[in-house]
Amino acid sequence: MAVSYLVLGQSLPSATTYTDIYTASIATVCSTLAICNIGTSSNFRVAIRVGGATLTNSQYIVYDNYVNQYDTVFLTLGITMAATDVMTVYSGSGSVTFSLFGSTIA
Repeated sequence: MAVSYLVLGQSLPSATTYTDIYTASIATVCSTLAICNIGTSSNFRVAIRVGGATLTNSQYIVYDNYVNQYDTVFLTLGITMAATDVMTVYSGSGSVTFSLFGSTIA
């Protein structure tokens, strides 16, 4: 079993736009999500869509949490994803970057 430690995805979504930061192609463990605000204070959301399902309220792991201006929030997750599972992110301001780190297992 080979394990690769990777930057799984990075994104600066437009304001109020849901953006897929990572779609698993193999078994994946998402260890840390860094949410960095490079502008004004903003809310953010994170959802895990099993099998790429349409986004629903039951899929959120964070909903309208806030990150202050020029601050960073680190979420230590340990979320397991199977092939075709998707992590979707969102920010209210368009000034929030998301960086996902983890491991793939082949």
